[in-house]
Amino acid sequence: MEHILKKDLSHIFDNLFVFEMANNHMGDVDHGLRIIREIHEVCVSFPFRFAFKLQYRDLKTFIHPDFKGREDVKYVKRFSETRMDEQRLNVLRDEMERLGFIPICTPFDENSVDLVEKHNFSIIKIASCSFTDWPLIERIARTDKPIIASTAAASLDDIDKVASFFEHRGKHFCLMHCVGEYPTGKENLELNQIDVLKQRYAGAPIGFSTHEHPDNVAAIQIAVGKGAVVFERHVGVKTEQYAVNAYSSTPEQIHRWLSSAKEALDMCSTKNNRREFSQKELSDLRGLRRGVFAKGAVKKGEKIGLSNTFFAIPNVEDQLLANDMSKYTEFIANRDLKSNEPLMVRDLTTRDLRKRVLQIIDSVRKILIDSKVNIPNKIDFELSHHYGIGEFEKWGAAIINCINREYCKKLIVLLPGQRHPVHYHKKKEETFHVLYGDVTISLKGEEKDHKAGDIIVVERGVAHSFRSERGAIFEEVSTTHYKDDSFYEDEKILKNNDRKTEMTFWSDWLYKTAL
Repeated sequence: MEHILKKDLSHIFDNLFVFEMANNHMGDVDHGLRIIREIHEVCVSFPFRFAFKLQYRDLKTFIHPDFKGREDVKYVKRFSETRMDEQRLNVLRDEMERLGFIPICTPFDENSVDLVEKHNFSIIKIASCSFTDWPLIERIARTDKPIIASTAAASLDDIDKVASFFEHRGKHFCLMHCVGEYPTGKENLELNQIDVLKQRYAGAPIGFSTHEHPDNVAAIQIAVGKGAVVFERHVGVKTEQYAVNAYSSTPEQIHRWLSSAKEALDMCSTKNNRREFSQKELSDLRGLRRGVFAKGAVKKGEKIGLSNTFFAIPNVEDQLLANDMSKYTEFIANRDLKSNEPLMVRDLTTRDLRKRVLQIIDSVRKILIDSKVNIPNKIDFELSHHYGIGEFEKWGAAIINCINREYCKKLIVLLPGQRHPVHYHKKKEETFHVLYGDVTISLKGEEKDHKAGDIIVVERGVAHSFRSERGAIFEEVSTTHYKDDSFYEDEKILKNNDRKTEMTFWSDWLYKTAL
């Protein structure tokens, strides 16, 4: 098992269900074995990965000498009565692995970490009470084990510090949302904290360590729906000799818990990627879509557009749909068409301009990466292609719109060799701040070269243009931007109604290797 875990840690926390024995073995190795075996009988019918967990404490050092043997201190009494020697603990650990469980252990002190390593547990768990126990955390970080850490009562500042500590040491770790009330009332489960942890610690798997009443199966379903991947629950077996506490599940309750988790996972299905669609779903939806029909007679070679078509149901197989119509896709009739005739794909020549747009976007993406200029997370993105998208590398600019209130901020990206034609504004005044590369700006017909750090003011009514030899990014800070406030010297530009392409991206598009 250890070899497998070390070979591929990327999936070690995927749909991992951890059964916490804690001290429910009651210091009785036979009772501990019974718990492991009865839980195993439940697990065999579920398609998950399972782990069993023990807790280790070196009571010689963990309990202060003055308190040893005290019956009036809750945890001193509990830990003392349920202690096991190393040999019996190893029997439990070996049985876990024999039955296919990933063996996990929670050490509460540094000496116990030594024993965890000696007994070759696959994963180390950090309990919530130890989450900021830095001497213990330092010792755990020196092992080669993946780590699961519960965060009950830990502030965001504490979690930030621990997560950063593990990240800087290259540790593979999972953070668990946990509420340290035993048991936890429904009103205190705070399952939205899973969202908080996922958003703030995006690189780390997030789990749910539960202490709610064992008959509560709604919590596990919500946790699954929110994207938790590791689930931990206390388990025990009720006998005439031993009771089960209010937050530990019996094998019967674990079966209902796992059944609910499976149901939720089946309903949630695909994670992190867009789901695949069934043929029935695609067929059902196509039947509801409007087909494209000729409004009147259409001649061979004529461009298909809104002026010579209409949309209606029902459509027929292989007919062009309204969903296919876009300013980035051109359709040309390759035969004469009659009025009201459905436009079939086979009767059209198609030219897809999206590929051209994506090529441009990729070029812009590369210069943004090279510049290391910070951009907003959500990007309102605009391509200005004054003489058509085919001429974009010669004439145009990419514009990231950041703010447009009483004041305006944009980032303007010029590709190498690109020009932006002569124009002026009647309403807004602009200030350009060059952030990256080189840019030549013409004011009233006089050109001047600028570099990163330069600031250029463009007053209202002043004709200006700009170009870059090697590529550039500069910031435009201005008064409010108006869409009808750009006046070009060349009238051909004003007659081009499709000179802008507007899109929205999220910043992670920058780091995609291909678009």
